[in-house]
Amino acid sequence: MTEESETTLSTSHAPDLDWSQIRETVAMLTLAVARIEYAMKDGNDSVDTLTEWFTSMVGNAQVINMAAQDLPEGSTRDIILSNCQAVDEKVQSAIIAFQFYDKFTQRLSHISVILKSLSAIVSDSGRVYSPYEWSALQKMIKSKYTLDSDQKMFDAILAGQSVEEVLKEAIKLETEEKGSDVELF
Repeated sequence: MTEESETTLSTSHAPDLDWSQIRETVAMLTLAVARIEYAMKDGNDSVDTLTEWFTSMVGNAQVINMAAQDLPEGSTRDIILSNCQAVDEKVQSAIIAFQFYDKFTQRLSHISVILKSLSAIVSDSGRVYSPYEWSALQKMIKSKYTLDSDQKMFDAILAGQSVEEVLKEAIKLETEEKGSDVELF
């Protein structure tokens, strides 16, 4: 009979002399990335279903609208056309909501990339203590931000502001911009 050795990792639940807070940190970062990516997959599946439904609904509303145009003028025709107009307005609102969802998923995707990159630095003893590695990570993170608000938040955090302060400022700016058009990205 051959002897099989199975390597077990030292964990916080069963620490030994090989236990490492770095390995624990990397495991938690990896878990965060997995949860974010799984949530994005679920969200994308739901949005894909909604997109198909809205596309179908728009097509149906257009057919109804065209058919109503052939009806003689009167209250029935007016009711149908009015309801087609209401459906069109609701679809336009949904398209705006999809744009915000797209921005949300882009942000989550950036967070996933950031956490993976952070995990790679933290788990590499040759990189974790290098200011150049950290500077490169920060430059890479900032380069991913296409919105001014995201870049300002990044700069504020690196300048030492607390999460609470940064969020308060972001909410204030968002409230001020509510009246402006949707920001395209």
